[in-house]
Amino acid sequence: MPQLLVCESTFWSSLDALSITIVSITLYFSSHLMGFSKSRPLFSSAARRLSKSPASYLLCRSWQHQPKFCPASTLAASEPVGASLSGANISIEKTATPKEKLPPTKLVFGHTFTDHMVQIPWNDTDGWLTPKILPYQNLSLDPATCVFHYAFECFEGMKAYKDSNGSIRLFRPDKNMDRMSKTAARICLPTFDHDALIKIIAELVKLDGDWIPSERGYSLYLRPTLIGTQASLGVAPPKSALLYVIMSPVGPYYPTGFKAVKLEATDYAIRAWPKGVGDRKLGANYAPGILPQRMAASRGFQQNLWLFGDEGYITEVGTMNAFFVFQLSDGKLELVTAPLDGTILEGVTRDSILALARERFDKDKWVISERKFTIQEVADHAKAGTLVEAFGSGTAAVVSPIKEISWRDQPISVPLQAGKETGTVAEQMAQWIAEIQYGEVEHPWSVLLN
Repeated sequence: MPQLLVCESTFWSSLDALSITIVSITLYFSSHLMGFSKSRPLFSSAARRLSKSPASYLLCRSWQHQPKFCPASTLAASEPVGASLSGANISIEKTATPKEKLPPTKLVFGHTFTDHMVQIPWNDTDGWLTPKILPYQNLSLDPATCVFHYAFECFEGMKAYKDSNGSIRLFRPDKNMDRMSKTAARICLPTFDHDALIKIIAELVKLDGDWIPSERGYSLYLRPTLIGTQASLGVAPPKSALLYVIMSPVGPYYPTGFKAVKLEATDYAIRAWPKGVGDRKLGANYAPGILPQRMAASRGFQQNLWLFGDEGYITEVGTMNAFFVFQLSDGKLELVTAPLDGTILEGVTRDSILALARERFDKDKWVISERKFTIQEVADHAKAGTLVEAFGSGTAAVVSPIKEISWRDQPISVPLQAGKETGTVAEQMAQWIAEIQYGEVEHPWSVLLN
């Protein structure tokens, strides 16, 4: 072994990616026979070489049942280097030309942006640099920047609200920070201190606080975004990145009340799959869903109900988590949503609905489930008259009631309340969550900005 290690550089440089993969797999199995400590030097060398090849992630997934044999560098982002993200010394440059604000009734989701934004550069030598709050402006990026070519990009969606006293509140920002950090690590972008980023975002929100309409139902949509900025066509972890935050005032998703939607159960396209990245908030997860949505719209449906596998497991609805209510044979009601098995986005609203249901619903009458269930199960409940309700959940709408699902060209009717475009659970959840968001009910999920 020592003699081989002397010329390891020459040895590995002579191999292509496929050969490196084969040799590395051989080393993995041989390590069981000769002992990991003896094979570790050459195995580590293989891992370093392999991590630069397209096969690295696939092979590493096959090692996950033996994590001690799998170098951390091939599973997630590198260990933090340089300075950590800090909210202690924020550079603030106020705009000299404030924008004219639209009347709240004229706001269109994601079309109007506030006066300022956050920019925080990172590089693999210095770590996180000084956070800057600047006038809203364009970004200048080289055409070879890796975000354009290999989708090194993730984002979050969260909101700030103004309560009846004029104070500003964030809703569960810790959940957004946790999810964004997990997503960043998955695509080898830098992670960050969650509390520091919340503090930086809070300063931006307070600076542009007058952009938040005071009317109930209105809010300020916040879009933290992290991109790789290295100008290189090589496929490798970016050596530089930019975290930025922009904000957009938005109105109520349903300005005149709930509007239940019709869905097309979609099995001709798949949103996500096991051991993929469906549970991460990557921009690359969204663009592929647009064409199936347009196809569904051409047939008269507002969104897709994403199915998976020959069994037709229900995963999500459009870009939202999906909830169904069934009446069980023992008379109880079941609120059910798909489990967090790696294909489902860890929705903040989803988590909030489950927590509120478990806390406030009568435990003698309700079963709250995170489990796999199929479109056939939904159809069977509808036929038996035990399908009670269905809705989507997400940051933009909170809840989106469902009134019909088309499956194999046959409609499945979903009950609604008489004279309303919603079921009782969706309506109740929308009310409970809004009361927390607007500070009408004191709750630890509502973070007051001083």
